[in-house]
Amino acid sequence: MALSFFDQFASPTYLGIPLVAIALSLPWVLYPTPCARWQSNRLLTVQNWAIARFTQQLLLPLNVGAHKWALLLTSLMVLLLTLNLLGLLPYTFTPTTQLSLNLGFAVPLWLATVIIGMWNKPTDALGHLLPEGTPVPLIPVLIIIETISLFIRPLALGVRLTANLTAGHLLIQLISTAVFVLVPLMPLVAVLTATLLFLLTLLEVAVAMIQAYVFVLLLSLYLQENV
Repeated sequence: MALSFFDQFASPTYLGIPLVAIALSLPWVLYPTPCARWQSNRLLTVQNWAIARFTQQLLLPLNVGAHKWALLLTSLMVLLLTLNLLGLLPYTFTPTTQLSLNLGFAVPLWLATVIIGMWNKPTDALGHLLPEGTPVPLIPVLIIIETISLFIRPLALGVRLTANLTAGHLLIQLISTAVFVLVPLMPLVAVLTATLLFLLTLLEVAVAMIQAYVFVLLLSLYLQENV
């Protein structure tokens, strides 16, 4: 049976049961559980240091009222980072290449920031739709444009993460297929292509980390506007 390049993005099923829930919950098993001892192992020390540094950098530009979101945003960052990196392993499924999943993360969190802004500061929240000093004839047009841009935010969050990961996976599969085809025909070109594949894999590791960080960072910026 001939397989398409896009078959790697199909949600896996077993006996008709989707396995996305397992793919989302299993990565948490890879992280060591904190213990009450004073001296913990090196892996747990590095994990706690990395999470603390990320949380500090994330909350640095935020008001005190937004600090209660620290646990949620940090957990989301760790989850997205783990899913993105595990998806680069062979014979694995990357849930974050599914637009429906990314929108499931983006829409509720974005909507929560908007509701918080409308609840706490309705005047300021509505004031973002109309910049100060706008000429009277442009007021209806600008209100429509700003409203559309507001509702596009969660879509942009989900599409950005999906598009970057999908493009990277497709490039890796295309170049790896080219390497296997070129090995018996042109070994020297195959070696050069394999080197390119290795460099592209390193780039995709960086993209997986950056996209997880950008997703959470933009959510924190939306939160800052409304808190």
